[in-house]
Amino acid sequence: MSLAIVYSRAQLGIDAPAVSVEAHLANGLPSLTLVGLPETAVRESKDRVRSAIQSCGFEFPSRRITLNLAPADLPKDGGRFDLAIALGLLAASGQLPAASLENLECLGELALSGALRPVRGVLPAALAARGAGRALLVPRANAEEACLVSGLTVYAAEHLLEVAAHLAGHTPLAPWQAHDLPLPTASPGDIAEVQGQLAAKRALLVAAAGRHNLLLSGAPGTGKTLLASRLPGLLPPLSETEALEVAAIQSIAGSAPLVGWPPRPFRQPHHSASGPALVGGGSRPRPGEISLAHHGVLFLDELPEFDRKVLEVLREPLESGEIVIARAQDKLRFPARFQLVAAMNPCPCGYLGDAEQRCRCTPEQVQRYRSRLSGPLLDRIDLHLHVRREPTRLHAASEGPDSAALAQQVAAAQQLQQARQGCANAHLDLPGLRQHCPLGEADRLWLESAGERLRLSLRALHRVLKVARTLADLAGIADIQRAQLAEALQYRAPGESG
Repeated sequence: MSLAIVYSRAQLGIDAPAVSVEAHLANGLPSLTLVGLPETAVRESKDRVRSAIQSCGFEFPSRRITLNLAPADLPKDGGRFDLAIALGLLAASGQLPAASLENLECLGELALSGALRPVRGVLPAALAARGAGRALLVPRANAEEACLVSGLTVYAAEHLLEVAAHLAGHTPLAPWQAHDLPLPTASPGDIAEVQGQLAAKRALLVAAAGRHNLLLSGAPGTGKTLLASRLPGLLPPLSETEALEVAAIQSIAGSAPLVGWPPRPFRQPHHSASGPALVGGGSRPRPGEISLAHHGVLFLDELPEFDRKVLEVLREPLESGEIVIARAQDKLRFPARFQLVAAMNPCPCGYLGDAEQRCRCTPEQVQRYRSRLSGPLLDRIDLHLHVRREPTRLHAASEGPDSAALAQQVAAAQQLQQARQGCANAHLDLPGLRQHCPLGEADRLWLESAGERLRLSLRALHRVLKVARTLADLAGIADIQRAQLAEALQYRAPGESG
């Protein structure tokens, strides 16, 4: 047969569009033409494939070869098509049966010896292959990652000769049996290890229960970073759907194949991070820190030290839960449903309002420092808390409820929210806010009057209402009452006064 078709997958953001590798042999002077919008790494595959086929003892066709990667308008990059190209040439030249390739998708980079090397983005390809009803053949190093997708037949090999023996029926590969890995549990670190800070622990509980964004302000050494690191331990374990989404992002972003379910993300980029590092981008767009924090926590320490233009790009994903990266050829969407936790000092020297250290900053310096954060960004942070210094005690005993006890309260509140509205309180839209957060006339007028005194925007008042809904859920109360509104307003006042 002079024509063979092998199915593979490209990588386009978080998606894995189908690619048909068509190999055609014709009479004429020996040549090889590769078409279908291949980038440099794909164009170089013809030399890798030639050496791999010859190293394995097969005959490289001495005919006029045309390789088409369809669809032609989809950019193809990387070495992920090497295996499919090699199998297409062997099938088109009659050295392998073409019928064995009909219900199979192939991914893998070839070494000159014919060995298979792992590639990135196998998990999105596995999800797409399951949807197409085909089996997936990958390098052995990618087998555990592909098997995270249930209901998919995965074949794994280390060499082109193993694949050829399987397709020829000489030595069939057994479907890869993945280890039965449980979903990851809570992260290490107990909130009871934090000395004192009862108000901050309460704010962490509320933030975890409603998936609210949180801003911690306080002097150096008050435990802001330690508190933020304990938040993932209060959140419920990832569901299988959430774990697949997190793993898919890490699959296209990581340099090594996944070997199991990833834990709930906790990302802590340095304040010198650029815009593309935070939101994603590049000539071949890849996810940034906000997408790597999907279904997890994004912790920004020293918040005013970040470039203001970098921080402003957070405003859209905080509302929509995704980031759109526009390029001349296409627009790529990466999921970014993260929980923002930020920490900052109240002034440049850090000691404004501290009981032990005297602030050396002038009012103008304090104002310039705080003006690095825009009002619209602060409006999108639900909880503003000033963390005060606690007495220093070495080897102090654990205080208050531990993470396991608080996690039970968080899980109960989130289950209530899912049953009532299908999402966390922080993600309620305006119609959902009206439906699930009703107020009596007296409470509504009281909240509006308090908002005017605190000079809160309408968006900030909506955030207050969402926090009050979470407080009511934690208390097991069906309707929001004045006590929940008052506590929710307290989480806005520190952010206004610093």
